[in-house]
Amino acid sequence: MIDYCIVGCGLAGIAFAETALQNGKSIRVFDNSSQNSSTIAGGLYNPVILKRFSEVWNAQEQLSYLKEYNGKIEAKLNIKFNFNVPIYRKLFSVNEQNDWFVATDKINLSPFLSSSLIKKKYNGIDSPFGFGEVLQTGYVDTVVLLKEYHNYLKTLNLFSKDTFNYNLLDVNNKYIQYNDLQFKNIVFAEGFGLSKNPFFNQLPLDGTKGELLIIKAPNLNLDVVLKSSVFILPLGNDLFKVGATYNWLDKTNTPTQEGKKELEESLKNLLQCSYQIVEHLAGVRPTVKDRKPMVGSHPKHNNLHILNGLGTRGVMLAPKMALDLYNNIENNIPLDINIDIKRFKKINWI
Repeated sequence: MIDYCIVGCGLAGIAFAETALQNGKSIRVFDNSSQNSSTIAGGLYNPVILKRFSEVWNAQEQLSYLKEYNGKIEAKLNIKFNFNVPIYRKLFSVNEQNDWFVATDKINLSPFLSSSLIKKKYNGIDSPFGFGEVLQTGYVDTVVLLKEYHNYLKTLNLFSKDTFNYNLLDVNNKYIQYNDLQFKNIVFAEGFGLSKNPFFNQLPLDGTKGELLIIKAPNLNLDVVLKSSVFILPLGNDLFKVGATYNWLDKTNTPTQEGKKELEESLKNLLQCSYQIVEHLAGVRPTVKDRKPMVGSHPKHNNLHILNGLGTRGVMLAPKMALDLYNNIENNIPLDINIDIKRFKKINWI
């Protein structure tokens, strides 16, 4: 009998697969590539909400574990996907400078915000009021991570590209039967694909479409992530990732002219150099209205579990949320009430 069936192999699915394998558990992963939010994700990890200068929930704990988790995978697969890159928040006025200094004095934010303004000049960027530097930040190349980890699972014959068929599940208290396979547990890490899951689709997942551009700007000498109304992330070879939009109505993965126009308008206000659009990408993030992950076990089937709702911070959230779910299943360690699906009281579970 296999310990875990994992449905979905984006950031959340990989995090749980890796956690289970590190603890000597047997797994089988199903992913049909129908969801692409992890692939087209910005990839940034940032402990501060820069729009209003507030701390991301449990940021230090997540970052500390993220460093350990990424390091182990890079060493095991002999790859590089994690990059420690500073994030500079462009400041637009003296008032914003003052707001920055006020934030750096707050106990919960001082580990993450530099108290010295950055006055460095970059070609193509007008910055008379300088930048504020966010500390303990970085970037995960999600394309490399997903590709290499999927290949790793395939070499071990642990990966299936078949579409998971919920109708073939036979769930009882002792085990779960799926075709000719028996599992002790199933973890659903399907992102926005949760909408088709009959066991958990009652949960209030509210997908948010995001669009990104890859641009080529030879005259932009940016070596940090710039955060303003959009972010600009250097990829090397004069390429930069620019994002992102937020659309709460469109639930498709199709890039739109409206999204492209919005990103270009933001770039027009930010860059004073020419650029060329190389690629235009879109995906639906698995978001929740209370902005917290959805983690836990089905109240009527204690061997069905969910790891979802990581939203725009999947890179930072996924490893620690996977560890918390694993410890809850295996060691009965209670989940934080902020992430436990038990917080949703008014659901008629099937």
